[in-house]
Amino acid sequence: MPESLVSSTFLFRYSVPFLYCNRLWDEAQVRLTEAYRLPSFGELESRPLFADLRGAWSESGLTFTVRVKGKAQSPWCRETRLEESDGLHVWIDTRDTHSVHRASRFCHRFVFLPLGGGRALDRPHADQMLIHRARENANPVRPDDLGVRTQTISNGYELQAHIPDTVLTGFDPAYHSRIGFTYVVMDRELGWQTFSVTSSFPFQEDPSLWGTLELVR
Repeated sequence: MPESLVSSTFLFRYSVPFLYCNRLWDEAQVRLTEAYRLPSFGELESRPLFADLRGAWSESGLTFTVRVKGKAQSPWCRETRLEESDGLHVWIDTRDTHSVHRASRFCHRFVFLPLGGGRALDRPHADQMLIHRARENANPVRPDDLGVRTQTISNGYELQAHIPDTVLTGFDPAYHSRIGFTYVVMDRELGWQTFSVTSSFPFQEDPSLWGTLELVR
């Protein structure tokens, strides 16, 4: 039987619970249990999984942790070349609109790198990126407005990322309990781990290809 010309992950719109945590970001290291783990539906196509991504929300914003394993090389990261850098790339739509193909001002893209910042390129770095072909851009965000921490492990790294509510245009969990979402854990050595579709589809700029996080207390 010939292979399907349509990716199986393209045939569905994914919605997953996103659990509440009242302690998202402070001086202590963030620890989210297995209950906070987010899936990669690439499993439906037997794509390899090398990253354990977890996330939580509160009225103060969103926090993600990722553990990447199986590496023999250091991550390739440059704060001047975000599009190409290894790390966690996250897209958020605070209005969860799937009926449009161009991003609105409620759509955001953030990048969190385990390395690549500072003169020696040895510091973690976080930043906002513009979404290509957006009808309107979200409010601008400075790198210092975002939180990022990293820790090297024997065969990879652990990264913690925080997106405060103040940088999320339209974030209001009391009235909007569903947000559009997709992600890529990008790695030059291991490949891409995505939430659903791969780079064969223009999910980097098309919110209709994103999934949904249900903000659950």
